Amino acid sequence: MDLKQFEADNCGSCRLASLIPDVCRMEDCCLGVDEAGRGPVLGPMVYGICFCPVSKKEELKDLKVADSKTLTEAERENLFHNLDQAKSYVGWALQILSPNMISTSMLQRMKYNLNALSHDTAIGLIQYALDSGVQLKEVYVDTVGPAEKYEVKLSQRFPGIKVTVRPKADSLFPVVSAASICAKVARDRVVKGWNFAEDLGQIDTDYGSGYPNDPKTKEWLLKYLDPVFGYPQFVRFSWSTAQTLMDSKAVTVHWDDDEEDGEKAAERQNNRSMLSYFSASAEADRAQLTHRFFTERRLKSLKSF
Repeated sequence: MDLKQFEADNCGSCRLASLIPDVCRMEDCCLGVDEAGRGPVLGPMVYGICFCPVSKKEELKDLKVADSKTLTEAERENLFHNLDQAKSYVGWALQILSPNMISTSMLQRMKYNLNALSHDTAIGLIQYALDSGVQLKEVYVDTVGPAEKYEVKLSQRFPGIKVTVRPKADSLFPVVSAASICAKVARDRVVKGWNFAEDLGQIDTDYGSGYPNDPKTKEWLLKYLDPVFGYPQFVRFSWSTAQTLMDSKAVTVHWDDDEEDGEKAAERQNNRSMLSYFSASAEADRAQLTHRFFTERRLKSLKSF
C-alpha cells in the first residue's frame, strides 16, 4: 500500500488500488464495502472495497478475516499482509477522504452531509471495480442510514447485481471484513504518518483514538487550537467538538453583516452594494455608458437607428 500520492497532497481525496487478479475478470465475483474513521474528529475517513471470485469465498474465510474493530493493530497489519499475498484471487481499492474535504463538503453553501458523501464514495468504488473489468454478481455493504433504503438505492444504481446491505456487515460477511481491514490499515498508517502543512514545530503525535470523547484527543485539541487561525487541516473543523472549542477558546470575530443585511451596511458606509450591479437600473446605466472605442469611431448600436 503506497501512500505517497496522498501524502504529497493530504487536503483532498485519493484512490489507491491493488492489481486486478485475472480470475476476477473471468469469474463471477463478490465484493464487500466498508469504511474506517467515520466518527473521529481527527484524520481522514477511508472507504475500502475488497473482491474475489464467488468460488473463492471459503478460501477468503480461511484467511481468518474479521471485523477490524475487534482486532489489534498488529493483527490487522498481519491480515492485510495475508490479503496482499492472496493477490492471485483477491483485489482491493481504497478512497481516502481528507479531514479538509469532509469539512468543506459539510459546510459549503449546498450542504453535502456525511451520509451522502459516504454513499457516493461507496458507489464510486463499486463503479471502479466494474470499470476495471471485475465480473461483479454480489455486493455486500455495511449500512449508512436506513439499510433497506440504501439497498434499494444501490440495486437501482447497479441493476443485475445482487446487493445486500446489513448493519454490522463487517462481522457477517468475510468479504466486508476484508474491506474493513484494508480501510482501517490505511487510515492507521495515514494518521501515524500525517504530514502537517502548518508550521507547528515539534508535534505531539499522541492523539489518542481521535474520537471526541477520548480524553487524549480532547487534550490534543486544546493544545493545538490557535486563537486566530483555529486548527490544522488534520482536524475536521465541521465537527461540533472542534466548533465548540473554537467558539469558547478562540478570538471572537464580528462580521458587519451579522446585524444588518448587505444593502443597509453599504448604505451606512456610503458604499454601493454588490447587489445593485445586478438590478434593472444597473442595466440601464450600462446601456448609457459607451466605451470610447465606439465613440471615437462614431459607431452606434443598430438598435439606435
